Amino acid sequence: MSDPAVDLEVPVDLATERAPLGPLFWICVAWLGLNILGAIFANVLPLINPLAQDYNFINTGPSLHHWLGTDDLGRDILSRIVYGSRVSLLVGSGSMVIGFGVGMPLGMLAAYRRGRFDAVVTAVMYVLLAFPAIIAVIAVLSFWTPRTLLKIIIVIGAASIPLVYRVIRSAALSIATREFVTVAQVQGARDSRIIWRELLPNVAPIAVSFLLIGVATVVTLEGALAFLGLSVNPPTPSWGNMINESRTILSQNPWLAIFPSIALGLFLLSLNYIGDRLRAHFEVAEVKL
Repeated sequence: MSDPAVDLEVPVDLATERAPLGPLFWICVAWLGLNILGAIFANVLPLINPLAQDYNFINTGPSLHHWLGTDDLGRDILSRIVYGSRVSLLVGSGSMVIGFGVGMPLGMLAAYRRGRFDAVVTAVMYVLLAFPAIIAVIAVLSFWTPRTLLKIIIVIGAASIPLVYRVIRSAALSIATREFVTVAQVQGARDSRIIWRELLPNVAPIAVSFLLIGVATVVTLEGALAFLGLSVNPPTPSWGNMINESRTILSQNPWLAIFPSIALGLFLLSLNYIGDRLRAHFEVAEVKL
């Protein structure tokens, strides 16, 4: 006589379960989108000229005339925060375009080819990683004058290439040995097709997550450079420049540091949270049915 427990045993299947993004994720996306739209359409928004000086309102707090107050030259803080987001977004996105534009193809190619090519490129990248990137950025920008937004983007973007290469190569190594890649090789597919049609779609989720976190890191770096006087030159507004300018008058006008810091902090938190949730969402978890 058969055991009922055995008869009722259900085969175990494997399914995939993705972590939900959650409402906070969409709140962060909305805030990030609001920052991007504000930076793009700042010229058409009903904002005061960020360079205009109102001598009737010097170092004032929030009011009906200036919602977030003014600085020591009578310039509107709200307007300068909105226009200043352009610098942070351009530096962050532009630097990551350079970093991913060079580091991502190299990382995927090294993971796919392996052998001598992988060994040489990886050795070069690890030597570059051994030297602190922020020291290199500060040194180059200190001597490469006059500083412009394009120069800052190029320097930070070049410094980000080794780190992007390491992350993408590590992600692609586990994919390059899978069955679908081997099948494509046996069928005679070209290397370029395998990299872009097989490796790239599988590496993309990790790349997007790291891209967002990378933008947040670069925006933080730009703020640090501005605090050292190595970012865009005044009177061009940026969040870092505004925080730097507040050092001498912080006791008289704390709003000049508080509001840009809040804008910078919320922007960084949103980017990091979105990147973290996307990484968790695209991680495949096996569950028993």
